[in-house]
Amino acid sequence: MSAVKSRSFLNRFPVFYQKFYKEWRWGPQAPVHYVPEEGKWKRNPETGEVKVIQNKPIPLTYPKEFEDGLWGGEALVRGFQKRNPLRRRAAHFWFPSLIKSVLYSEILDKHMEITVTPRTLRLVDQHYGFDSYILETPPQDLKSNLGVKLKRSLLLALAKKDFLPNNAVKREELLQKYQKHIIPLEEAEWYGLTIQEALEKLGESEQREVKAPAVKQPLKIKFREEFIQQLKAEQEEKSAPPTPKSSWNPFKFNKSV
Repeated sequence: MSAVKSRSFLNRFPVFYQKFYKEWRWGPQAPVHYVPEEGKWKRNPETGEVKVIQNKPIPLTYPKEFEDGLWGGEALVRGFQKRNPLRRRAAHFWFPSLIKSVLYSEILDKHMEITVTPRTLRLVDQHYGFDSYILETPPQDLKSNLGVKLKRSLLLALAKKDFLPNNAVKREELLQKYQKHIIPLEEAEWYGLTIQEALEKLGESEQREVKAPAVKQPLKIKFREEFIQQLKAEQEEKSAPPTPKSSWNPFKFNKSV
């Protein structure tokens, strides 16, 4: 699905899902493989030539293994390398250093073995915890499917407030700690879904909302039924036996008295 078609296709989804998906797929990422320069212009100190500063991100390649890890913004860099001054440059790939590490989520109360990079571990330390790193990092920097799915699990747990059922004190402490990340449950349920998953959820919600259209009855049929009911009521009144009248007259004197 092309970018233009997918952007117009997003109009079917809720606004908060559109915001998430656009940030996830097309949002500007934090510079990792280059150092951005400040300002708009720069002068060459030797020649005095003035040039425009262009902070263009380096194109990255994401293999399928990327979706199952947290690479901290790193990915494969494809380019060329001049290995011999007398020969033409050769194509070269720069791979990130990948390691398996066990990370702990205090909200989910779970240890997880995840493929990460050294930069990911530094970011976790800078955020003083794995949950803070996941919640505070925008989706375009998490990038991987695992990253946004973990963030979705954390947001759902905070929205439902049902995590740590056996430790209410710790749960209240974490709710206060991550209060700024709590969002409505409906938004949390849509967060982190792929297009296919979002389509399935949208189809289910539309099926629940669709109701069978009410069949409009012509007025002549309605009036005919009312008239028939009225005739039946009058017929019942006519066929009912008359109420016997009492022969006792209080104003009539008894001659025998």
